[in-house]
Amino acid sequence: MTVTATSVGESDQLEPQIAPEARTWARRLGRLAPAAAAALSGLLLYVSFPPRTLWWLALPAFAAFGWVLRGRGWKTGLGLGYLFGLGFLLPLLVWTGVEVGPGPWLALVAIEAIFVALVGAGVALVSKLPGWPVWAAALWIAGEAARARVPFEGFPWGKVAFGQADGVFLPLAAVGGTPVLGFAVVLCGFGLYEVVRLAVETRRTGTVRRAAAAVGLLSVAVPVVGAVAARPLVSDKAEDGSVTVGVVQGNVPRAGLDFNSQRRAVLDYHARETERLAAEVKAGKVARPDFVLWPENSSDIDPFANPDARAVIDTAAKAVGVPISVGGVVERDGKLYNEQILWDPAKGPVDTYDKRQIQPFGEYLPFRSLIGAINSNWTSMQRQDFSRGTKPGVFTMDGAKVGLVTCYEAAFDWTVRSEVTDGAQMISVPSNNATFDRSEMTYQQLAMSRVRAVEHSRTVTVPVTSGVSAIIMPDGKITQKTGMFVADSLVQKVPLRSSQTPATQLGILPEIALVLVAAGGLGWVVGAGLRGRRAGDV
Repeated sequence: MTVTATSVGESDQLEPQIAPEARTWARRLGRLAPAAAAALSGLLLYVSFPPRTLWWLALPAFAAFGWVLRGRGWKTGLGLGYLFGLGFLLPLLVWTGVEVGPGPWLALVAIEAIFVALVGAGVALVSKLPGWPVWAAALWIAGEAARARVPFEGFPWGKVAFGQADGVFLPLAAVGGTPVLGFAVVLCGFGLYEVVRLAVETRRTGTVRRAAAAVGLLSVAVPVVGAVAARPLVSDKAEDGSVTVGVVQGNVPRAGLDFNSQRRAVLDYHARETERLAAEVKAGKVARPDFVLWPENSSDIDPFANPDARAVIDTAAKAVGVPISVGGVVERDGKLYNEQILWDPAKGPVDTYDKRQIQPFGEYLPFRSLIGAINSNWTSMQRQDFSRGTKPGVFTMDGAKVGLVTCYEAAFDWTVRSEVTDGAQMISVPSNNATFDRSEMTYQQLAMSRVRAVEHSRTVTVPVTSGVSAIIMPDGKITQKTGMFVADSLVQKVPLRSSQTPATQLGILPEIALVLVAAGGLGWVVGAGLRGRRAGDV
């Protein structure tokens, strides 16, 4: 009995020494759980993006984000929002460091995640308001609007709408563009969390909060019903007849930044593929195109200054016998332009379009002297900055009006819309993705073009130097596409359309409206705080 008593006593003495340590670890893990959930929900949002077709994962991603933010202070929301941004953007933008190393990639993500952090702080504040999913979703779109404009003219990559090319919400792009499509997805995600939260609360307390439950259910139902109701806006029927378009992908000698050192080879590859297409047309193997579209940078040798480049393009145009849109790098009046050139087989160059939304650190270097002091290799790779075009580009090709949206421009709402309002009956997105090797970048950009097709109800062609080139119908469906790093061509009859969707007609107005909603939610919180302080003073 003595031994037993002693053992029990020793056990009683030891237990208090272990329990506090266990409780400390439990508290630490409890504090880490929201941070881990925020980062993992951001990662889940990334997984919903192309090349995967798991668009629906965006809903649980935002549901989890709502869970970690609801009821917290703005400072905590700021930190959790930053972690969500890192979880989302680090893998999404990894392609930016494929050739230049991790430094620029990490710097870009660190800056872009600040916008998500600010959204997180705002969502934490409005999460205490009635109908909080609406305010919170509007705040997300306000954050996207901000980072599409600053710094350096903005970087809209990673808009929620661009992950929905295969999703049920896609028709909403025709209603109000990427802001309305993105808002619907985020609202549905936050609403999903609210429904689950209220269901758990009702089971625990036995009390149903009808108003809150109605808001939660409507937050899920309205986006889905709206998407179904918007389907009649999506059509691939021809309104102005049809044209047979040819898309040429000539390929490049090798991937990477040094593909530019093979400029003549790239031009020759595209001329050769065009001549091969001409031979297939002559043999009756494929239909004769009404015009041919080449990618961005298909002739980085200025054909206006170099007779040999001009001769190569002219020979290809005469071989196929139809106009070609050629992507060139052109120097004019001492300025460098990323230019699309309309090349007629009989007359030569007859029209041009200069890229307007040029890429920072790719086509021009902000703070050139500072960057050169840090790393002279970066300035040597981009010796001269490109200049911006000033006018929309709509080529008349065999009677069809083709709007040009060069590569990076496809991410910006205004550049695509301006071509349609300027009369484009179809859109071409000539691109050069060779710099980014076989990364997900080309698939992400292709998804943007699919969203743009539905947004403006236009056929979209995507000629790319190294792939993936594609033809997209006005309903967003890809009908043909190439592989990567192969020479190939696509020929297809496509519809021409001239009617304008509500998204085209409304332009920036839906985005402004959602930003005002976000501001209204924050104003409500600030006003409530001020009223509370005054009441306390009294």
